[in-house]
Amino acid sequence: MAGDRSALVGLLLFVLVAAAPTVTFWLALQVVPRLVGAVADRRAKRRPPTPGPSLERVVADVRRLHREVRAGRATSRVRQVALLAAYDDALLTACTVVGVADPPLAGAAERDRAFARLLTEAALEEAGVALDPPRGGTRAA
Repeated sequence: MAGDRSALVGLLLFVLVAAAPTVTFWLALQVVPRLVGAVADRRAKRRPPTPGPSLERVVADVRRLHREVRAGRATSRVRQVALLAAYDDALLTACTVVGVADPPLAGAAERDRAFARLLTEAALEEAGVALDPPRGGTRAA
């Protein structure tokens, strides 16, 4: 009887040693992604939402693009269209940041975009964004 018991114990130990890595690996594959997802969800809930671009950055972009559009130095039609598209996007972003409700450029047709661009620039000026600020190098007497 003592010999049967040691063979049975030996067989159980063999099965345990053979199956333990497989079961451990399977459990790790099931549990670890869920734990990582739960930690990531908890961190996402604690982190405040990232704000959009700062007002200073948006105004700097609008002013830079405004100077480029006014200079009219686009070397090709493609560059001119791309410059105007970038300027329109910057104007709409500035309107969103400043709080200009329903800017005229947002729903303008292609043939009316130039006029809508002027109206949007005027709306930004009324909101306090100076597109052509005075030069800093001049002094008042």
